[in-house]
Amino acid sequence: MNLEAPPRPSPAGRAAQGALARCVGDVETFLAAAWGRAAARTMAADPDGYADLLTLDDVDRFVTTQGLRVPYVRLVRSDGSIAESAYTRSGRTGSRDVQGILDPGKIAGAFADGATIVLQGLHRWHEPVTRFCRDLELELGHACQVNAYITPAGAQGLATHADPHDVFVLQAFGSKRWHVGAAPRGGAPIEAELDVGDALYMPKGTPHSASAQDAVSGHLTVGIHVTSWRDVVREVVASLEDDPAVAGDVPAGWLVDPASFAAALSDRLQLLAATLRDGVDVLAVADRRVDRFLSTRAQLARGTVGAAAEATSIDDATVVARRPGAICVLRPGRDQLEVLLGDRKLTMPGWLEPAMRRIADAVDLRVGELAAELPSASSRAVLVRRLVREGLLAVVEAASGGTDR
Repeated sequence: MNLEAPPRPSPAGRAAQGALARCVGDVETFLAAAWGRAAARTMAADPDGYADLLTLDDVDRFVTTQGLRVPYVRLVRSDGSIAESAYTRSGRTGSRDVQGILDPGKIAGAFADGATIVLQGLHRWHEPVTRFCRDLELELGHACQVNAYITPAGAQGLATHADPHDVFVLQAFGSKRWHVGAAPRGGAPIEAELDVGDALYMPKGTPHSASAQDAVSGHLTVGIHVTSWRDVVREVVASLEDDPAVAGDVPAGWLVDPASFAAALSDRLQLLAATLRDGVDVLAVADRRVDRFLSTRAQLARGTVGAAAEATSIDDATVVARRPGAICVLRPGRDQLEVLLGDRKLTMPGWLEPAMRRIADAVDLRVGELAAELPSASSRAVLVRRLVREGLLAVVEAASGGTDR
């Protein structure tokens, strides 16, 4: 299946376009025709493609200057992985011996001989990819991870295989020829060469392989760990362990009377079905899953150390703004307020809810504008200072004079 993508914006305008649209073009068409069912190729219109996420220069810098260790980088060939000892060395940092440090010279030699460089877990340590993943996760509601594969001209990185999760392939530089088999739920095989900016979607279990063409090829593989209804229902059933339907033990001697065992099991399943139908608060289940998802994402913490180091005065004249990609979802309780920040959860007194709602709804805010919700000037300063420290807000116009930390 081929999906035509609308023109992608320039780097300055990419933030305005959703991450999913960058992968699939027309989101509505993709979700209706391909998601979870069939492989689909999306053609690029922007010649820069995914250069904001990964370039060959980025790869060179990661390998040669960052002091990375395995498993963040590994080398593979289509006939199997390469022993770590073939491209790493040991060293010493402070008083500790360190193993698995990348050896740039050995990696360059292996790459020249046809090895593929794999950058693993880019969503954890390469900020552009971290932010891209955050946006994609919020659109899909499913966890994402990203590896990158850099293959020399004419080489193949991995043998034909199938991934246990859905995948987006984003061609960052060079080109790669893909051989994609039929997805488990149907859809035609795909034979296609991905050029810069092209993308490919494959549902989990889709067999595939790829080889670089006339130049070095680099692509991002975005793994989507889709939550299944099986996962959700299993969690709900597990939460009912104290329900009468599953309480007690199977009686001794049941082996000699399997019919009685089956009848008793049938009775308990009917009780459990009634509990599942009438006794489960499905909105509470949904809220728990939302809370867990929105408090366990990768951190977007850039700027928080600098903010902590600055003696910035905060008063009613200070202007603050939400950090790019920051999440702020409020969960009010009887006496307290939980604030989901994407990678963590804050607990606050319940009376702060009006002020937090004002902050959550604003793109930027002068601290004094919280006076109606929070009459005390010192309380306003304390709250905003806390949110700056937690990484939700950034100071864009500091107060004049004095240090108030």
